Amino acid sequence: MHITTENQTILALIEFSIRGELRFLSHAETVRLFQRACGRAGIRLQYSRGYNPRPKLSLPVPRSVGIETEGDFLCLRVSPLRPPESQLSPEPGVDVDTQCLRAELAAQLPDGCELISVALLKAQPSFLPAEAAYELVLIPKYLDYKLKNRIERILTSESITLRRRIDAKGSVRNVNVRRFLKSIRTEDERIEVVCRISSAGSIRVDEILEILELGYDMLAAPISRRSLLLAGA
Repeated sequence: MHITTENQTILALIEFSIRGELRFLSHAETVRLFQRACGRAGIRLQYSRGYNPRPKLSLPVPRSVGIETEGDFLCLRVSPLRPPESQLSPEPGVDVDTQCLRAELAAQLPDGCELISVALLKAQPSFLPAEAAYELVLIPKYLDYKLKNRIERILTSESITLRRRIDAKGSVRNVNVRRFLKSIRTEDERIEVVCRISSAGSIRVDEILEILELGYDMLAAPISRRSLLLAGA
């Protein structure tokens, strides 16, 4: 796929994974990681207007600290690039393509962050998160009939209300998180929780553990967000 229009803004939708020690990066630190990688790769990001312009780069669904991700998404708004003909483009004057962008960006990312796919779109859709699937791997002794009964009660409940902290001052409100749970499945020592995401919000990872009555010390591996579904992607 070649982009040849000079004046248009191009949306780059990048699918990636975060594993290992990088899972401890905050959302803001993850954004900065990609900003710096784009700078080193020579990718011409578009910037907002105003007194303090910022690069048009976003992660549609923030990742909680300590959570690994598979199939996460990064949205970049970039200007068409013209790489050196000898390195990246077989035709003089042809702009960068998906393979070029992927290779250049992947070379600047640290271990633990892997690019899965890159798509360049001339249209400018708004991608909204719709679903996320989390995987919890338990120490075997904790996946027992009590937990399976608990999961059954959750799925048959019409309402599950939790007290959620909503600001740094410690303010709380009651939230019905049942509407955000699509499914909970168990297989061997693994639990897959599929969550709905909407303008009303979603359920948090710590809340998933709370309703399942699980602690981090009961997990055999880091929690992983295995997939993310974007409406419009």
